[in-house]
Amino acid sequence: MIAAQDLHTEFQFPQEAESQLSSDTDLEDPDGKNAKTGKGVAAKKGKKALGDKAKGGGAGRVTGPGWVNGHHQENGMENMTLFEVVKMGKSATQSVVDDWIEAYKHDRDTTLLDLINFFIQCSGCKGAVSGEMFRHMQNSEIIRKMTEEFDEDSGDYPLTLSGPQWKKFRINFCDFIAVLVRQCQYSIIYDEYMMDTIISLLTGLSDSQVRAFRHTSTLAAMKLMTALVNVALNLSINMDNTQRQYEAERNKVIAKRANDRLELLLQKRKELQENQDEIENMMNAIFKGVFVHRYRDAIAEIRAICIEEIGVWMKLYSDAFLNDSYLKYVGWTMHDKQGEVRLKCLTALQGLFYNRELSTRLELFTSRFKDRIVSMTLDKEYDVAVQAIKLLTLVLQSSDEVLTAEDCESVYHLVYSAHRPIAIAAGEFLFKKLFSHRGPEEEGLPRRGRQSLNGSLIKTTVFFFLESELHEHGAYLVDSLWECASELLKDWETMISLLLDEPMPGEEALNDRQETALVEIMLCAIRQACECHPPVGRGTGKRVLTAKEKKTQLDDRTRVTEMFAVALPLLLAKYCVDIDKVTNLLQIPKFFDLDIYTTGRLEKHLDALLRQIWEVVDKHTDTEVLEACSTTYHYLCNEEFTIFNRVDIARSQLLDELVDKFNRLLEDFLQEGEEPDEDDAYQVLSTLKKITTFHNAHDLTKWDLFTSNYRLLNTGLQNGDMPEQIVVHAMQCTHYIILWHLAKVSDGTSVKAFTILCDLLLIFSHQIMSSGREQLESLVYSPDSSLQAELLNFILDHVFIDQDDDNSTDGQQDDEASKIEALHKRRNLLAAYCKLIIYNVVEINTGADIFKQYMRYYNDYGDIIKETMSKTRQIDKIQCAKTLILSLQKLFNDMLSELGFNFDRSSSAFCGIKELARRFSLTFGLDQLKTREAIAMLHKDGIEFAFKEPSPQGEGSPPLNLAFLDILSEFSSKLIRQDKRTVHMYLERFMTFQMALQREDCWLPLISYRNSLQAGADDDTMSVISGISSRGSTVRSKKSKPATASKRKLPEGDSSSSDAVWMNREQNVQTPVMMHSPHLTSTVLRDPKKMRPEDSFTQQQPHPQHQTTIDYNTQVTWMLTQRQQAEARQQQERVSMHYAKMRNHIRRGSGLMEDDEEPIVEDVMMSSEDRLEDINEGMDFDTMDIDLPASKNRRERTELKPDYFDPSSIMDDSVGVFHFL
Repeated sequence: MIAAQDLHTEFQFPQEAESQLSSDTDLEDPDGKNAKTGKGVAAKKGKKALGDKAKGGGAGRVTGPGWVNGHHQENGMENMTLFEVVKMGKSATQSVVDDWIEAYKHDRDTTLLDLINFFIQCSGCKGAVSGEMFRHMQNSEIIRKMTEEFDEDSGDYPLTLSGPQWKKFRINFCDFIAVLVRQCQYSIIYDEYMMDTIISLLTGLSDSQVRAFRHTSTLAAMKLMTALVNVALNLSINMDNTQRQYEAERNKVIAKRANDRLELLLQKRKELQENQDEIENMMNAIFKGVFVHRYRDAIAEIRAICIEEIGVWMKLYSDAFLNDSYLKYVGWTMHDKQGEVRLKCLTALQGLFYNRELSTRLELFTSRFKDRIVSMTLDKEYDVAVQAIKLLTLVLQSSDEVLTAEDCESVYHLVYSAHRPIAIAAGEFLFKKLFSHRGPEEEGLPRRGRQSLNGSLIKTTVFFFLESELHEHGAYLVDSLWECASELLKDWETMISLLLDEPMPGEEALNDRQETALVEIMLCAIRQACECHPPVGRGTGKRVLTAKEKKTQLDDRTRVTEMFAVALPLLLAKYCVDIDKVTNLLQIPKFFDLDIYTTGRLEKHLDALLRQIWEVVDKHTDTEVLEACSTTYHYLCNEEFTIFNRVDIARSQLLDELVDKFNRLLEDFLQEGEEPDEDDAYQVLSTLKKITTFHNAHDLTKWDLFTSNYRLLNTGLQNGDMPEQIVVHAMQCTHYIILWHLAKVSDGTSVKAFTILCDLLLIFSHQIMSSGREQLESLVYSPDSSLQAELLNFILDHVFIDQDDDNSTDGQQDDEASKIEALHKRRNLLAAYCKLIIYNVVEINTGADIFKQYMRYYNDYGDIIKETMSKTRQIDKIQCAKTLILSLQKLFNDMLSELGFNFDRSSSAFCGIKELARRFSLTFGLDQLKTREAIAMLHKDGIEFAFKEPSPQGEGSPPLNLAFLDILSEFSSKLIRQDKRTVHMYLERFMTFQMALQREDCWLPLISYRNSLQAGADDDTMSVISGISSRGSTVRSKKSKPATASKRKLPEGDSSSSDAVWMNREQNVQTPVMMHSPHLTSTVLRDPKKMRPEDSFTQQQPHPQHQTTIDYNTQVTWMLTQRQQAEARQQQERVSMHYAKMRNHIRRGSGLMEDDEEPIVEDVMMSSEDRLEDINEGMDFDTMDIDLPASKNRRERTELKPDYFDPSSIMDDSVGVFHFL
């Protein structure tokens, strides 16, 4: 609890303060008079006295221009409240206030009432204060009444609403209060009526339990206080000017003294003093009535408002507010739990410390709260930490003695922070502390060079870098100092002088460690200047440079090239044996502009650089140094520049020497009968290491290094005494040789490489350990996600292409044989990848991109894809189902990206996805118990996907993927009765009450899907018991003997019995709320009153063994008859829906899958028989033995035949009994 016993209750205004303004700035009433009628305490709580007092002065209802009956009038037509005028912001605030003042002069009560309602409405309250309430009720009663009428349905109110309109409203709201006080400062604010009423109202509202009232009134009160502070400041200046004029007149000799003027000045000073006392009372009332209570409010935003405004008061009127009595509130609030409030404290203090005159009056505050400010540099909120460091920088500028060495060190290490704003702020602090103070001995030093001021500062930077013991973070230090010390860090001339020139007499030279640090800082500065982006870990990415920044970048790069093209060979010659220095120095050339070597005629310096690199390669065997040399050669050997030939010759000479040396050493090393000594082995190793390092970045194919490395490795295998390091580098060099050869291989071999890779992955998969070969576990290789993605992308790019896009036939697409051969190759590729899926080498879900192509490329790859689905279902039914639904989701997302979220569900793309879903549904077979878990998981993933993304149109609109439920309904017939209820309950978890009541077209997929689940067992037309599902031979015989089934009929007794059962079920079934949709797809949503023919049939046949005696076609005929009778009885009860009308014209048109009826039927029938062998059981997926599908007959078909095992065809009106005759 913050103590308040030291509350400063009264303002002490200086009476004799010196003013910088002349007497001409005397602010007086423009009319030459003051309308103040009396004095009194500003914060009066009662309203009756104020109202009575107002009656006498405000009689009459004459309105001023622009104001009609308390409402603002624009263009003489539209009446708007003050709140609406400010909210719209169309009128200038000045004109709105002037109109209000004019109206106030004619009718104070009405106009002030409008101002009161303005504050009430700005709080979001729907109520309004009437004239009766204003005259007879106290403030507390009015506020209580407004609280009761407050709309609490939403927690939002104007100050918290988002959007540009409401942000502008907040600005207009604050401006209105400031302009109102400024325009009334000469007369109206002293009438003891307007200000008393407003302050009393705002004080009462700020103490309300309603957040909207408290927030709005606190903001209004604080802005009102700020406006009064400006008035008080003007009065103080006026009093100073008046006093100075009075003293000047009084000091004149008696003969020249004007007594009348003295009396006028005395009278004016008295009036100003009275006005100042009145303003002081108002400010005391606001401060004690609002600020003291609200700076500790439970709402952080309210606390932030108070702290922000008190900072403004102290800056504006420092004589009255800049003392410890008010600073303590800022100091206490720096411990606030919310970063927003702490941030306001720091920004308020920054405004004070920025002014050197004010900073001298903050010594006591600084000593008391300095530790807290220092600790805030490590604040968890980055913005707070940045402002704390900036505040300490201002404190440092005001006085060097305030911050101790420990305080500064706590900021120094932040230059290595990963958060760039913090690091930059800490870099500025470091620069101000170490580099800004110049002693008298430093005056007159040269600008550049070893003896310059920058030379001393660069040394200081090096010392700081070494003391921080974070030598690998030199780039972070440079980046932190870049904005404030870029000129220093770009003084590469001085850095070169410090490294190359001899120290002057009496000057302390840099030691080896310091020189290494200077080289690293120099390299980091060059990189920062040439790349213009922060180091790794700072910043999210490269930003777009402005034109000015690009010009600076080019200029810096030119300077670097011109300067270091000459100095770099000298630096390399001096530090040739130093690994760290040479490694950093060799990275500088990659920032060169290589054209300058030619345009600047610096070829001799280029030759010197190449000679020094040769010397470095000859003397060093360290990997980092050799890689730096190789990288430098690679950058300089650019064919785009004229220096290429010169550098290429030098590189070839160097490599010739290395290869010749290696071959000579290898001959001596591999001589038979001689034992190689350690010196020979070291020579071979060092030379091979250099060649290997260069081979990484350069093509050394023409030197035929493979033969030498093969001899070396072969000898090592035969003798077994080859040093390990030699073997490692020989294998690495061979690896680079192979990579360079592969890079030259044409793209035509990529197909063969893909096939080989698939075979290798299959060979070295986990199956290599089968049959008791666990000892081969170390050879098992599982491809990572990136390799799996590359394999899949290869298939998508080379297999699923149109015939016209295949260029593998070298212009012979017109030749049918060439097309067949190309298709055969693509089928081999697809089969090779599908083997990886079947044998669980790659993830099953990678098959989603394969399965989604099933319809489009059925004629080419349908058999392979179907076999892959069958095999994956045998491996893992659930994962296979999740892969199928994933493929549908991918197609749906592709359609959304192409057509947008307002697509037409009758479009060919959407109907194609529904058709593919229907085909997937049929592959699950007739035995629902075997696929129960897989189907349930499929529905679960589909529902989650449908409700995953919210609507882009906002609340009240369907989710973005809601139409996917229409596709998902194709699988509803595969759910058993219990699972339908479970899936429906899971669906309701994602639905809101409003969704269940929607009937618009955009919600029809949800309605359709719910109906398919609510239909329960009555919709399971495909749920034939296992006895019926074993009729495979009967199904196949239908096509050859259609007349046999038509002659078989049910007995009449059985028909009546089944009809009675049907009626009983009609009475027991509860009609769902949702309307059923038309029978268009395999998941047709039938009326729940319609009974399953299988159920009716089995009920009248209590003994299952008699069921097989009835022909299946007779069942279908009888079922259709019963359906027609039921529809006739229920014709009057049906309600047509717009969804049905919209979709009745949609029929399965001719598509890519129309000729797939027979294979799907066979697949479904096979999946329902447990003992039936799979059609491809013996298929080993040899990529060379896969034949083209027998699709010629399908292509010749011109008419779509119905799928007799599709329930939509069985139940559709368009399919009559004649199909089975």
